[in-house]
Amino acid sequence: MVAKVRRLSGQRKIGHTGTLDPMATGLLVLCLGDATRLVEYMSAHDKRYEGIVTLGTTTDSDDADGAVIEQRPVPAIDEVTLERAVSQLRGTILQRPPAFSAMKKDGQRAYAIARRGGDPGLGERPVTVHDLVAARAGGVTISLAVHCGPGTYVRSLARDLGEAIGCGAHLSALRRTTVGGFDVANAFSMEQLEAAGAGRIEALLAAPDEGIRQWPAALLGGRSACDFVHGTTLEAAWTGCAADAGETMARVFTGDGLFAGVAQVARSGRIRPIKVMANAAQTILMSLSDSEKA
Repeated sequence: MVAKVRRLSGQRKIGHTGTLDPMATGLLVLCLGDATRLVEYMSAHDKRYEGIVTLGTTTDSDDADGAVIEQRPVPAIDEVTLERAVSQLRGTILQRPPAFSAMKKDGQRAYAIARRGGDPGLGERPVTVHDLVAARAGGVTISLAVHCGPGTYVRSLARDLGEAIGCGAHLSALRRTTVGGFDVANAFSMEQLEAAGAGRIEALLAAPDEGIRQWPAALLGGRSACDFVHGTTLEAAWTGCAADAGETMARVFTGDGLFAGVAQVARSGRIRPIKVMANAAQTILMSLSDSEKA
């Protein structure tokens, strides 16, 4: 997807905020140009998924793309039994990532080790599942609706749900519906991007700070904006309400609404630049230069 959008947009700098497995569908958030500098913040967003779990069959990848390693009979499951199993997977839990994942073990990707027939031996790690709703979907399948924090593998949830029920399971379908404030209902398909034409998809892009709109905004003008894009910490420049407890992250704009970057803001009002948008810096410096000439 990154390669295709790079070709269509002519933009070399493109980053994603979290991949999807090959069999999955749904939302993939891409950042272009200067916005790639914000990927780390958007990768930390909560996500929502819809999935189908097939009981009774386990695979080496924990999904339908993997090789079958075991089949077991599926017991009769009522709503009480299902809820009891699902309740173990809510909240902050310890989760073992799939062997075929992008996690690293001794400097190597787990999937690379697994493809060579090795066992990456990934350990459990804490993840947060805010909500998990399961329902019988017919036959030996269960539907899932998942709201989770970053780093959560729905494939692992499917595997562990099967073990909690006592028959094993794998994830047979997955669709990501939201990433933070982004919803798949508002996304563009590859067909729509291609219809827009090469080099003309800029009109479809959201604003660079769209993925961090939950952060407060600081406005800087004139010399303060110039100092900010040069990486200078501005003392007592914040005119809004800083965080009650220490520091907070904020979006920084010029007086005419140009997004200049992100900063850490202290209760004292100090604004410390964290990331500066290169295009904004050029615009600010040119504007200031023109003003001084005038």
